[in-house]
Amino acid sequence: QVQLVESGGGLVQPGGSLRLSCAASGSIFSIYAMGWYRQAPGKQRELVAAITRGGSTNYTDSVKGRFTISRDNAKNTVYLQMNSLKPEDTAVYYCNQRLQIGVTKYDHWGQGTQVTVSS
Repeated sequence: QVQLVESGGGLVQPGGSLRLSCAASGSIFSIYAMGWYRQAPGKQRELVAAITRGGSTNYTDSVKGRFTISRDNAKNTVYLQMNSLKPEDTAVYYCNQRLQIGVTKYDHWGQGTQVTVSS
């Protein structure tokens, strides 16, 4: 059974930094694309950053230059380094693991970790 466990969320002041971690178990981590999504109150869940199994990355425009996604296949872990945080980054952040075969996507989700940016 696949399990994704996020950690590293919390309360931080504007301009501060946090690093989120997502530890995966129950799957062959290296074959999956990994991503971080977030959902703010009253808003839809959105993709923040993703990294392919080959290490290619993409980011939503609002976090480019501030956030960095990385993965350590030896530790079955994906990270999201968040710098220069803004109040609008406040949301629950979810780890996603995806395997796509043809047009079929197989998704697993973590339970989410709260990030609050406030003074």
